[in-house]
Amino acid sequence: MLQSGDTAPPFSLPDADMEVFDLASLQGKHHVVLYFYPRDRTPSCTLQAADFSDHEDDFARHGCIVVGVSPDDCLTHADFRDEEGLSIRLLSDADKEVCRLYGVWQQKEVDGIKKMGVRRSTFIIDKRGVIRHALYDVAPRGHAAAVFELVKKLEADNAE
Repeated sequence: MLQSGDTAPPFSLPDADMEVFDLASLQGKHHVVLYFYPRDRTPSCTLQAADFSDHEDDFARHGCIVVGVSPDDCLTHADFRDEEGLSIRLLSDADKEVCRLYGVWQQKEVDGIKKMGVRRSTFIIDKRGVIRHALYDVAPRGHAAAVFELVKKLEADNAE
């Protein structure tokens, strides 16, 4: 599992509009909140995406971009974004390569049945491409606000 202090693995993934998001291209320019979620349109995933979207301007004021990643395809992301009025970029990791790279594609047990799935996780990556916070098994309610507090502290630490 990735931890604070590790270099964030670089990747490129398509977003809901099939435009490529390249993490390495943001190095030196922006902090990144990279969050992984299981699936579009589930209540918890919708709450989390809506919270991040509602506070996207706050994150931007602190030099931070928020992106969500799930195994859903680009068209599903576009429908989800449009139906819910989301503004953050949703990235498609249909082959689960980036989920594996970040260690969040794991076996889970639901109702006694074991299956593979995305472990709800968030990584706060600084402008140098270093993971400053690795948060696993996060609860969606209030998560965006807690992450925002960490991002504000990150920006303050960089100013010193």
